[in-house]
Amino acid sequence: MVSETSDLHRVIVVGGGAGGLELVTRLGNKLGRYKRADVTLVDKCRAHLWKPLLHEIGAGSMDLGVHEIDYLAQAHWHHFRYRIGELMGLDRRARAVHLAAHVDDEGQLVTPPRSFHYDTLVIAIGSQCNDFGTPGVRKHALSLDTPLEAKRFHSRLVNAYIRGHAQSTPLRPEQLQVAIIGAGATGTELAAELHYTTRQVVAYGLDRIDSKRDIRINLIEAADRILPALPERLSNSAAALLKDLGVRVCASSKVAEVATNGVKLASGEFIPAELVVWAAGVKAPDVLKDLDGLETNRLNQLVVTSTLQATRDENIFVIGDCAACAWDGKPGQNVPPRAQAAHQQATHAFKQVKRRLAGQSLAPWHYRDFGSLVSLGEYSTVGSLMGGLMGRSLWIEGLFARLMYRSLYKMHEFALHGPTKVTLDTLARLITRRTEPHVKLH
Repeated sequence: MVSETSDLHRVIVVGGGAGGLELVTRLGNKLGRYKRADVTLVDKCRAHLWKPLLHEIGAGSMDLGVHEIDYLAQAHWHHFRYRIGELMGLDRRARAVHLAAHVDDEGQLVTPPRSFHYDTLVIAIGSQCNDFGTPGVRKHALSLDTPLEAKRFHSRLVNAYIRGHAQSTPLRPEQLQVAIIGAGATGTELAAELHYTTRQVVAYGLDRIDSKRDIRINLIEAADRILPALPERLSNSAAALLKDLGVRVCASSKVAEVATNGVKLASGEFIPAELVVWAAGVKAPDVLKDLDGLETNRLNQLVVTSTLQATRDENIFVIGDCAACAWDGKPGQNVPPRAQAAHQQATHAFKQVKRRLAGQSLAPWHYRDFGSLVSLGEYSTVGSLMGGLMGRSLWIEGLFARLMYRSLYKMHEFALHGPTKVTLDTLARLITRRTEPHVKLH
């Protein structure tokens, strides 16, 4: 069943992540508002959260309700439609996307399976963790791919500390222990954030728990150092800080299996852990693996040309983590799945849609690498800046790096809301933070 026909050029953006929501907001403001195109966002969730914040939601240092953006409200304010549903298929000949039925938490049907026609389709459904087939990961480990998963992890974390405080028997070896598998940006940031927030939680009356003696955070990485994508100097600096905090850093440690009570390494060592987080590797969602004949790579990413169009269909654009886009000047490498890439692609895709409507030829996209930044919670931030502009990296640490890290999120907010709303929201958060606990306790 196909619904919602329109006489205007129909643009559908599937996926409301960093790139998708920025794109559909700009399309709505510039095209939808003036009836130059019919613009629709499709997403299986009801609200958006900038993905680099998920480790803070999981650790409890950020309130999801304050930072998430309701898709219906964003659509109302910025002149596009929002339709809930998960992509389940595509009919390229009929130019229609097929959505699965949406069912609520109680098993009640919200929307039936639906299909929507498009003239221009943009796929921006992001990525998810890649467990590489490791035994026990799906059953016993948590990931931080979505706000719901981050909230679930935080809830289990707080419950574990309350349980440990209330029980009369000694703590089991795995109790109050956390194992984070994967020491890229997400895993390393989560480890540092957890060191701060777990001690904050314990300070709110859970005095039977000794944070130094009873709580342990393990960061496990298969490569020979954490943060392998960053220069070695910054990686070593981050590792030294984590070790000073008491985080156990296990580099060159490949995981063989995740069990109910911990992690077994390929070396035979067993690391007890009540909570296991999988943060090693990403891939595009499985639905893209065979999407009506579109070309994909081994990570399920859709292969695109330099204009961000799918190689086998000029009516389909792909942006963000689910796009396999060649990196100029780096033969054999694709643009890395980073928020800055999604932001740049969203800006370019907006211009491409305008060119299509005007009957103009499309322009190639060139990735500009502005470096990487990794937040180590309240303690520090490390990173490299301007690598793509200066031909070499500028290594930064400390307060300046932290300010730069926060500015990335502000840039995302500016793209979605404009300066006035962002300024007012920021002031409101600063005021509210003085009257609330600095860590979520439920």
